Formats: sequence, C-alpha cells, structure tokens
Amino acid sequence: MIVERIMAKDVITLSPNDSIRTAIHLMNEKNIRHVPLLNSEKKMVGLVTDRDIKSATPIFTKNEKRHEQLEMPLSSIMTTNIITGHPLDFVEEVAAIFYDHKIGCLPILNNGQLVGIITGTDLLHTLVELTGANKPGSQIEVKVENRPGALHEVTGIFQKFKVNVHSVLVYPSQDNEKDKILVFRVATINPLLLIENLKKEGLQVMWPNLPGMEA
Repeated sequence: MIVERIMAKDVITLSPNDSIRTAIHLMNEKNIRHVPLLNSEKKMVGLVTDRDIKSATPIFTKNEKRHEQLEMPLSSIMTTNIITGHPLDFVEEVAAIFYDHKIGCLPILNNGQLVGIITGTDLLHTLVELTGANKPGSQIEVKVENRPGALHEVTGIFQKFKVNVHSVLVYPSQDNEKDKILVFRVATINPLLLIENLKKEGLQVMWPNLPGMEA
C-alpha cells in the first residue's frame, strides 16, 4: 500500500509569522497535534507540534510572562529539520521511519509542495485494516520450513475447508532460522476443525495452543 491512499490531503497549515496563541486555538478547534508552516510561496519551512508549544509555554509561568510567550511567532519554536515523505512511498517504509526517528507525523511532499500528512494514528489504523484485526475471525500461527511453496501448502488446507483468509503475516522463527512463522487472520470464529486438520498434515500450530491440544 502506498502513502497516497492513507494520507490526509486536506492539511491544516499556518505561517511562521502566526502566534503561538493562534496555533493553540487551531489545534484545539481541529483536534490536531501537528501543524506544518508554509511561507508566502506555499513552501513548507517548519513544523510545530503540541509538544513544542507546551515546552515554550510552561503552565507555571506568571500571567504577564505567559501572555508574552503566547504572542511569540511560531518561527521562534518551529522545527526546521523536517523528515518528509512522498505520496508513492510504501506505508511499510514510512512505518520504519516513524520507528527509527521517533516522530509523530510525516508531512508528504510532491515536487516541493505539501500535499498531505500522515500521523502515527493513521499508521495504526492502517495496520489494523491490513491485518484484518477489525473483522470477525480467528488468528492461527503455523511454524513451517523456510522454503518455497510452504505458504501455498497451508492455504491449500484453508481452501479445502472453504475458509477465507483476511490477512497473512510472515516473520522468522526465533528458535530456528530455518523456520518461519505464518500468521493467518481467518474468517471463522471456531477454528478447531481447521487446526485439527493442519496438524494431521504434519504442520506445527503455534497458536492457538489450547489446554489439551498438542502443538
């Protein structure tokens, strides 16, 4: 999936010359935590977050001093070294950027113009949809040998029992690099018969591993 499909395109922005007070009102009104700042040529020159504002205007500041702080321009607190993305970036790659750089949002640029923005909440929502966790069903984890055709063999059993698969995730086994774990989200509430037949085919079911059931 590419970024363009999940990014917010109607981006709310301000100018570096706008005041901190203006940003606070806008964030509260629109229920947002990140505001890109554009110059007169509509180029993004900075980014302000709710964390930046809280750091610049501590609540214990005296009233007169706090008033002065709230009238300061956003240019005085904005971040200028901004990590950005492109509409055709893959969501998985963007998630890695969020993780590596510990950021809360990613402005999306195309030909130097701000065309969208992605937040950590957007990524989490997308992950839920991609894994099918928001759909009725069950999760089954199967350990298989890391070789071509292993996934096809398991899904063939699902097909035999007419069980639809919402999603598939693959990750390496922590016990043995020669194995991998297949994580299926399947469209059945009671997967016991399916699990029983997976085991009859010699497959190792890691989850669910219910009491009285051999893996």
